[in-house]
Amino acid sequence: MTDLSRRDMLGILGMAVMSGAFGCTSDGVERAARKAREASGPFTPEFFTEPELRTVRILADIVIPKDERSGSAGDANVPEFMDHIMVEYPSNGERLRKGLAWLDGESRKRHQKPFDELAEAERLAIVDAIAWPKKASEDVREGVECFNHWLDHTATGI
Repeated sequence: MTDLSRRDMLGILGMAVMSGAFGCTSDGVERAARKAREASGPFTPEFFTEPELRTVRILADIVIPKDERSGSAGDANVPEFMDHIMVEYPSNGERLRKGLAWLDGESRKRHQKPFDELAEAERLAIVDAIAWPKKASEDVREGVECFNHWLDHTATGI
């Protein structure tokens, strides 16, 4: 059928989504991907704050976890890619930053602590509430919208 891996297919799909839905050019996406691949030493974010980056790493690995065939989104430097793409396209970054703020707000409402300090089961319960748009309750609609942007950006980074 095809020799493309799951990671390759997600990358192609993500590139199409980024180009069409978010106004990113293929050159801009490739520049961000190259920076993420070529980074050496400890990563210092240019767009995200350190607390935001912790949440980005956690959420990216929830979206694309490590399995028996492939590494996680974090293993593929997706958080670094996302930081670089937000520098290239800051208007997209503000949308994602809004999603991170919503996620922390929901975490504090439910558990009195930010998302990055929650236990895995608590994190997954919040993500589950926003990951399925047709099942989501009206009170988490903003989270659903933000989560869909995360899916697109995470898939692009693979």
